[in-house]
Amino acid sequence: MTELLLTHTSVLTAPELADVRALLDAAFDGDFGVEDWDHCLGGLHARILDGGRLLAHGAVVQRRVRHAGRWRRVGYVEALAVRADVRRRGLGGQIMGALEQIVERGHDFGALSASDEGALLYASRGWQVWPGLVLAADPSMGPLRLPDEEGSTYVWPPLAASAGDELVFDWRDGDVL
Repeated sequence: MTELLLTHTSVLTAPELADVRALLDAAFDGDFGVEDWDHCLGGLHARILDGGRLLAHGAVVQRRVRHAGRWRRVGYVEALAVRADVRRRGLGGQIMGALEQIVERGHDFGALSASDEGALLYASRGWQVWPGLVLAADPSMGPLRLPDEEGSTYVWPPLAASAGDELVFDWRDGDVL
C-alpha cells in the first residue's frame, strides 16, 4: 500500500534525505549535482512510499520572481523523480497534484524548468511554457537573459503574457533555473 507524505526539509531525517538523494541520483543518471541537491532543500517535499520504500519525490521551494513589474512569491518545483521500475503508473502525477496544492495555497504562481521527458507530464496538468523572456537577477551585473531556459520554463496557473514580457528569477548558485 502506497502513501503520499508531505514533509518540510527540516523534519526529514538523515536516512530519509539519503533515500531522496539516492532516488535523484539514480533517476538523473548521476547528473544531479551538489547544487541541484541544494536547490531542492528548504521547502516542502512530496514523497510516495510503499512499505517504507521511496518510489517518487518532488519538492516545492519558495523563490522570488519579478513579473509584471512586481516581485512575486513563487512555488518553484524541484527534483521530481520516479523510480525507474515504477514509472508510467501515475506516481509523477500524484506528486505533482500534491505540489500544485502547495503552490495554489501558498504562492502567487508556480514555475519550473522542464526536461524533455518531464514536459509532457507538466503540459498534461495545465502547466504552460512561459512565452516571454527568462532572466535572472545577477547580483553583480543586474538582469541576465537566460535564452537556454526559454521554451522550457513552465508556469502554473498560466499567466497572461506576450513574447516581450519577462520573468526575472532570483539568483542562485549552479543552474539558476
